[in-house]
Amino acid sequence: MVEVAYTMMCEQRSPKDLVNDLIHAEQAGFDFSVISDHFYPCLEEQGHSGYAWSILGAAAQATERIPLMTYITCPIVRYHPAIVAQKAATKALLSDGRFSLGVGAGENLSEHVIGRGWPSADIRHEMFVEAIEIIRTLFDGGYVTYRGEHLDVEDAKLFDKPDER
Repeated sequence: MVEVAYTMMCEQRSPKDLVNDLIHAEQAGFDFSVISDHFYPCLEEQGHSGYAWSILGAAAQATERIPLMTYITCPIVRYHPAIVAQKAATKALLSDGRFSLGVGAGENLSEHVIGRGWPSADIRHEMFVEAIEIIRTLFDGGYVTYRGEHLDVEDAKLFDKPDER
């Protein structure tokens, strides 16, 4: 079965426009929606770069049916995986289960902004594996302490999480 997605390009439209556009996309019958999670637009001429997670919160409240997904969030440099897990759990609750977390190992354009440099691909992939372990363990419940080669978590717990991982 083919599903047709609507992509909210946060680099090309203002945050308010993205939410309004998604309302129309839902009315037009799109099957789901994804949003890019970039700090910078790919080209400065695009002129926008709203915070995807705030836009998702507004979109969850402005729509009723359309599933929402990050496309993609990088849980290894700009965001810590424990924070990504908390954001994803909250979005799932606010959207009545319509949210899916899309993750990847990222790219320099958006991730370098915190000033920690940009790891090589092999290191990013190791970090990504650790990040997924952290996120999954947090969604399993209970307190999580994790000591990895690249990432650590100390006594983290998701207090508000959806019924489904």
